[in-house]
Amino acid sequence: MRAVTALTLVMLTGCSPSAAQPFTPIDLPADAGAQASPQPSSQQAVPTPRVETVQVAPGVRMVVEWPAAPDQDATEMINAFRDLQGGMFKAVVTGGRDVAYLAIVEDKAVKDVNSWVQAFLDQRRSVRGTVRLYALDVGPVNGSGAELKVCMDESGMRLLYSVTGKAVPSQPVWTRKPFFQSAGMRRGDDGVWRIALLRNAELPNERAKGCLR
Repeated sequence: MRAVTALTLVMLTGCSPSAAQPFTPIDLPADAGAQASPQPSSQQAVPTPRVETVQVAPGVRMVVEWPAAPDQDATEMINAFRDLQGGMFKAVVTGGRDVAYLAIVEDKAVKDVNSWVQAFLDQRRSVRGTVRLYALDVGPVNGSGAELKVCMDESGMRLLYSVTGKAVPSQPVWTRKPFFQSAGMRRGDDGVWRIALLRNAELPNERAKGCLR
């Protein structure tokens, strides 16, 4: 999703526990190809990435390109980031009624994600389309903290007028170019990973260049 600060500026200039339903994977790929020929027991299978598609809200999907064989901490952090991004979109689509995403953030991230959602609501905007998360990389866990790095592509998204559902004629830059986002993750006393800080880099920043493909 577009970065919090950048999107808020675009919106203001006109332009990832609630009881809400959890996000449900709707399109997990089957095992690639037919069953392979038996391999010697000494030969280990090579882990391969998978692609997860989540129906976030009516008209909004999220595609997550998972890294191969993430460990438990990495899996939980990616799940948290995915659910935060999807939850923020769901909050926008529901006109601010669904706030389940707030259970996934703490500290400075609470203010940032609330500002992101509120910018849409104030300008009476909504979204539809597909957002893609890829090149996910989790840094080493340092005590109760870690950094999650993500490339995000929202070129499949469109900004809408929330009243009419029609696309805004002049689409913002985040619908055209991928960008880099990092999430400062913190594991609470309950063992749950949450997002405490969000930072982004847009082209031509070197970190964002790594998201081009």
